[in-house]
Formats: sequence, structure tokens, C-alpha cells
Amino acid sequence: MRVIGICRFSYPALGGFKRMHDTVADREAYLYGSARMALRFAHFETLTLPSVRAQTDPDFTFLIVIGQNMPEPWLTKLRTLCAPVPQIKIVECEPLKHRLALQLAIQDELGEGRPESLQFRLDDDDAMGVDFVELARSVARRTARLRRRQPRTAIEFNTGYAATLSSDGIIAKDVISAFWACGLAVHFADGDNKTIMNFGHHKLHHVMPSIIHPHPSMYIRAKHTDNDSEAKFRPRNMKPLSDTQSQIFKDRFNVDEEQARAVFAALDAPRGRG
Repeated sequence: MRVIGICRFSYPALGGFKRMHDTVADREAYLYGSARMALRFAHFETLTLPSVRAQTDPDFTFLIVIGQNMPEPWLTKLRTLCAPVPQIKIVECEPLKHRLALQLAIQDELGEGRPESLQFRLDDDDAMGVDFVELARSVARRTARLRRRQPRTAIEFNTGYAATLSSDGIIAKDVISAFWACGLAVHFADGDNKTIMNFGHHKLHHVMPSIIHPHPSMYIRAKHTDNDSEAKFRPRNMKPLSDTQSQIFKDRFNVDEEQARAVFAALDAPRGRG
């Protein structure tokens, strides 16, 4: 079966954000602001990309949807960071409703035949377990009889971490979630024209059977000042990682706390006028 993940990276969608803008130009001006882009890249470079790169099952495609006007130096930086990871495809898309844009990207990748697939979402500031693709594919195969009469089935790994990264390191707490986008995949039968973006992730279990695995920990959900849902996801009750937890982050997610310190220290450093 095909395994396809999708991520939007500062894509100027028509809607799809809590922060509203009157025009596409206004949205692009907000999305491509230097401070915001530097923060997004810092999280992408220390969370998302390492976890994608370290997948134990390499047989998957990870689509990164961007706008057609992403400016330099950010476009080159994104392409340079992603170039060593063969599973990543960067897809430029005109401004559309965000769900439609991501649906079309997945459908184009699948092709007209619409083969059986596992699909997942990942934000550009989150991480997934290094065995996410392997275990999601395994669950799908082992539940084939259960799914025989079901066109779609959700597979959720519902434990992970909420975390905030800074030049001081990582603070985090354990989380048990209810159908967050990270740690979640949907199996689609052969010939199905729907995609994971046709459904709200919080309500997947309302419309399809769902298989929930509480172990292993499968995601890191970042909390920071540029979260689109910042008010809902303010950091609370987080503690610095112990040495043991820091090793868990490295082993489970390929997230290196020392790298995070260095990247965010560079982010905090005063910038010259060039």
C-alpha cells in the first residue's frame, strides 16, 4: 500500500488559519515575515525533519505544500534542508482553501488509479515517532479482516509529548490525546477518492472505525508563540527533560536536545543589518 504524509509549510491558504487576513497578499506578508519564518524553520529543522528522515520504514512519500511566492532565502533553505531526504516532495500550490489544496496534492501523488493507501498529516513544527510509518503499516496489515467491509479506518497512536524548545533546551510533559493530527493515520481502500484532508481529524471516530494504540509514544506536539491555536496550547506544567527523557527524545523521535539549544540560540542572537 502507498503511505503518504502531508505537511503545509507557510502555505497562504484561503482560510484555514485562526488569524484572518483580507487578501492573499496580506496573508503572505504575515506568513513570510522574517521573524516568523525563522521560528518555523527552527522547529522544522529540530523536530519535523529529523523525525521524517529517521523513519525505520523508508517506503513512504512526504509532501510539503508551499505557496508559489515563498521568498528567498527561505525557499532555497527549505529545498536545501529537504534535498537529502528522498521521501520528501515539495509541492508548490496556488492559493486555495487549505483542505482542497492538500487534498489535490495527495490525489495527484496517488494518481488516477487511487491505490490502497495510508495517509497522515504532520505540522511543520511537530515530530513523529521514528517507527510511525512501520507501525501504522503493520497495524493496517494485521487488521485486514476487520477492515474488509470498511472503506476507511483510522489508526491512532494517542500518547506523546507536548514540548517547548528554546536556547535553554526542551521542556515537556506527557500527553494522552484525542485524535490530534499528529500520531494519526487513515487507511483508504483501493479506488477511494477521499483523502485524510476530507475529514476533520478531531471527528474521524465519528465517521469511521478507529483503532487506538496507547503505546509507544508517537509524537511531539510543539507549543510556542506562533501556534495558530496559541491560546489553546499555552505551555503549562512542563519540566526540563531529564537525561533519560532527553535520550528518549533522541531514540524515539531523532530529536537532539543539544541541536535544539544550538538552533534556538542562533535564533535568539542579534542579527546584523547585513
